Amino acid sequence: MLTKNQIGVLYGIASVACFAMMDACVKWLDQFPVGEVLFARFFFGLIPILMLVPRNELKTFYKTTRPKLHAFRAISGTLAIIALFIALRKIPLADVVSLTFGGPIFVTLGSIFFLSEKVGIRRWSAVFIGFVGMLLIIKPAYEELNIYYVFPIIFCIFFACVALSIRSLSTSEPNYRIALYFSVLSMLVGLCTLPFGWVMPNKFELFLLIFTGIIGSVANILLTISLRVAEASLVTPTKYLNLVFAILLGYFIWNEIPRVLTLIGAGLIITSSLIIFMRETKLKKQIVSPRS
Repeated sequence: MLTKNQIGVLYGIASVACFAMMDACVKWLDQFPVGEVLFARFFFGLIPILMLVPRNELKTFYKTTRPKLHAFRAISGTLAIIALFIALRKIPLADVVSLTFGGPIFVTLGSIFFLSEKVGIRRWSAVFIGFVGMLLIIKPAYEELNIYYVFPIIFCIFFACVALSIRSLSTSEPNYRIALYFSVLSMLVGLCTLPFGWVMPNKFELFLLIFTGIIGSVANILLTISLRVAEASLVTPTKYLNLVFAILLGYFIWNEIPRVLTLIGAGLIITSSLIIFMRETKLKKQIVSPRS
């Protein structure tokens, strides 16, 4: 028999694997407009979310007393996922994943400037280390004039907005309702791009679009379950396995070999994120790990 912590870690690893598959699908579908992939991700992604709604709340599951904060979370999440999708198409998979690990750095900065939280030398040092890691990864972007390296940074900024809003929403709102409003808004934004020209998929491409939506939502559900079942200190580090998956998928599918600077930078960002995580755990702050 496995302990709760062991089960939670397994859920965390499964979540990371699902996110890696979603990222690979989005990169694979680069011949489709971003808006079309965005619509598919959240239209089909609604299926697992709606399955979480309790039967006794089927008629009222969408009602909320905090529409403004839901709107802020949904808009921030939509902008984050659009930035992520653009980045996945234009730069190596390992680079994208490494830079997205920097989300907690921006969450820390956001808590300072918007929540007036006091941050000590440890977390300031972590922020500095994280930014150095990011600079190492995006260094080739200056040499190649690749502007698309800015999009993972944009993702991290809006990730911070999402994380800060979820910290407040989760005190009164169930996870499925938070995910619902985000999914509906992202789906509608994607649908609005239809007049600009969508591509008719073949059977395999349609399967990938459907799979992208379902696997993305399943990944988020598994992440939520893992954090409920096990201690966050055991589950959170599993997300860094995503870099391993990204390197393997990038190499075997797109012949991408990660640069040494990417690996060093990723190591610094991961170190930074772990320092922030351990400090927030010690301060007994809620651990929020939104993704996409």
